[in-house]
Amino acid sequence: MTASAISHQIKTLEEYLGVSLFSRHKRKVELTPAGEQYLTSIRHALDEIEMATQRLASSHEANLVRISVAPNFLTRWLMPRMSHFQALYPDIELQINASMGLVDFSRGTTDMAVYFGNGEWDDIEVHFLRKVMLVPVCSPRLLDGKRPLDSPEDLRRHTLIYVSKRQWEWENWLHLAGVDLINPKRNLQMSSGQLATAAAQEGLGIALADSTLTSREIKSGQLVVPFDIQLDTHKAYYLVYQKSRPLTAGMKAFKEWLMDEMQRGDGEISEEPASQE
Repeated sequence: MTASAISHQIKTLEEYLGVSLFSRHKRKVELTPAGEQYLTSIRHALDEIEMATQRLASSHEANLVRISVAPNFLTRWLMPRMSHFQALYPDIELQINASMGLVDFSRGTTDMAVYFGNGEWDDIEVHFLRKVMLVPVCSPRLLDGKRPLDSPEDLRRHTLIYVSKRQWEWENWLHLAGVDLINPKRNLQMSSGQLATAAAQEGLGIALADSTLTSREIKSGQLVVPFDIQLDTHKAYYLVYQKSRPLTAGMKAFKEWLMDEMQRGDGEISEEPASQE
């Protein structure tokens, strides 16, 4: 609460009691004898309220974490690792909502969120997870077709899959690869990176995808990277929550686990759960 709000509450209490609890001076406020007596009487009750609140919070709510997550991050990175988290923290319940929007932590029930962007958001705690680096991906069937992919110039003979709101990504990647702006055989636009990657996996063309989020498909051979040239988007994934909020046991555990998994650096899923000690 603000100082003015506290002052208003004190004044309301004094009016209700009909006595002055504080003596107010220019730069000092101190308890009156009546205030001292009142504090002595109610201190135990206030302590009981605080302890009861802490006991309640440390039971169910402390082990419940409500999380809002960007859909692509959720389906391609978080969900495949959920069993690892559950093995480490069987008593912690995660309630996950897929959302691209920003969260108003002061009004809703969401505890934490995973954002995609540049990290510049007001009035929230922001923790960097990992930069988003894009590489071209496609179905291995395209490599076996009649139109080879020996060099980036060969992309003109294939369908390029764009994310409709981020069409500049292909232009920037081609520039990085040393290729003049080309007119591909055809274009295919998708509303999200998740759909663009799925289209590439179905053999509909070549998409630019985050190398971390597609690591499972690349490792299994469902997707291939024809040209290992990474485009830095200058954006990243971040874990965020309300500024200055004390973390519950569940929030702290999820934060530490998520950041530890991200710092592994290889994008792979742990074979065995690590020890909590």
